[in-house]
Amino acid sequence: MSTEPHTTSVTEMSDLAERPLLEIADLRVEGIKNGRTVPLLRGIELVIGEGMRVGIVGESGSGKSMTASAIIGLLPPGVRAVSGSIQLRGRQLHALSEPEMRRLRGSELAVVSQNAMGALNPLVPVGAQIARVCRAHTQVSRAEARDRAVAMLDSLGIPNAAERARDYPHQFSGGMAQRVAIAMALICDPSLLIADEPTTGLDATIQAQVLEVISDSVRSREAALLLISHDLAVVSAMCDVVAVVYAGEVLEVGPAEDVLRDPLSPYTQGLIRCLKPATDEIPFIPGRIPEPGSFGEQCPFAERCPRVSERCRHERPRLRELRHHHWVACHNA
Repeated sequence: MSTEPHTTSVTEMSDLAERPLLEIADLRVEGIKNGRTVPLLRGIELVIGEGMRVGIVGESGSGKSMTASAIIGLLPPGVRAVSGSIQLRGRQLHALSEPEMRRLRGSELAVVSQNAMGALNPLVPVGAQIARVCRAHTQVSRAEARDRAVAMLDSLGIPNAAERARDYPHQFSGGMAQRVAIAMALICDPSLLIADEPTTGLDATIQAQVLEVISDSVRSREAALLLISHDLAVVSAMCDVVAVVYAGEVLEVGPAEDVLRDPLSPYTQGLIRCLKPATDEIPFIPGRIPEPGSFGEQCPFAERCPRVSERCRHERPRLRELRHHHWVACHNA
């Protein structure tokens, strides 16, 4: 292998998946801050195959949730995708109208968000909410939709599902409410489930239960999973592939075992040191993620990197394949 492998594209990264389901190529998203346009995502490249489980990790503010919002076409006000593509089975999502995207959300793409209570309507029984999603994407009767909703709640471990389906969100604990949100996301058997920090605010025991429910559910339905998390241990346990995102860019991507056992990027190495400290001292990465638009074309990690060189301060590194199916954006990897 040459010392300077050529930069990669999503087409080459498709080798990670036997049957590509979602392909993100050079995705760039911009927003407005203090009256000026700033880049939020700077050329995201990612492939998710049929039935594959992919984790996106990185610090808060790295662009993980923004990537998920771009996939489902629900970017925040004042934020827009300016270039690149997102294809679902070869279908360009950015070219679809809002009614067309609405039909895909729930049927092909589904999301479990951080705040289950915020995602549920407090004035409608949970069974009716799940049944409503079912009817929006299938040609079933009200009675059949309700039966499916009850069956889904039961399959996700909610006791007395038929009775609990008549309850309102405030009558559920945080963990059970998250199961309701998962039921709503899975009721139409989507091809891709996006779980965005799905255990935020839950205690450790309930977190483990919710993650197990998600893992078992996507496996039994042969659905793909995009898990967004800051917890490397969770991603290691649940995902086949890991993408490490920083300041709106993918800095490293590859098989989970390779990336987390022997990372190439100094940023990934820093994250793993924080997860598994070798001494009694609490490890940390000095500094913080730079503000969008503040670092130009230098490496976004340059100001915090222990291996920074002069080249890093003048030339933005691109993803390149240094090992088989293992890409890194770093001049000094």
